Amino acid sequence: MKVQEYKTLVLVVTAVLALIIASPALQRLLVYPQTEFFTEFWLLGPQHNAENYPFNITRNEDYTLYLGIGNRLGHCAYYVVEVKFRNESMSAPDSLAMTPSKLSSLYNMTVIVPDSQVWEQRLTFSFDYRLDDALNRVAFNSMTLNGVTLNLNGLTSEWNATTSRFYGNLVFELWIYNEEANNFQYHQRFVDLKFNMTSS
Repeated sequence: MKVQEYKTLVLVVTAVLALIIASPALQRLLVYPQTEFFTEFWLLGPQHNAENYPFNITRNEDYTLYLGIGNRLGHCAYYVVEVKFRNESMSAPDSLAMTPSKLSSLYNMTVIVPDSQVWEQRLTFSFDYRLDDALNRVAFNSMTLNGVTLNLNGLTSEWNATTSRFYGNLVFELWIYNEEANNFQYHQRFVDLKFNMTSS
């Protein structure tokens, strides 16, 4: 064998060994198509954007929101949105512990959303309540959501001197059907709005 052939053989063997040794490092640098599976859940204000949400709520006045779900799970999904209403002393969803509120749902919306599709619902709501000046609290009678009257009798909100409001919190929790368990499970997502009940 000639010296030139030895040099070529050594270079080829060195290159092959270098590629074999460097391949784990190269795999980290190469970008492979990645798919992340998730569900989007949002609440938009009356102009269909993320602003001008209602805050100071007047008795029997209608307010509008848009609730949406985006399915990016890679398969068709069956969801339930549980609607809850609470004062500041009642159970709330916990985003750190990823647990829902312990309150019973006032109203459910069941939705089937195909993969890579979006579902959105216009919501119109109002509250019937009365200010009790003697006890410095608000006593709720009902909430109307898209024409359905939901009973809030017995629910009250005490005046909060720190925040200067009668607190109300409208919560939408997202639940998803688990085929293996054959039931709906909390999907660790919620959206909510906090209100001040201002006027009768």
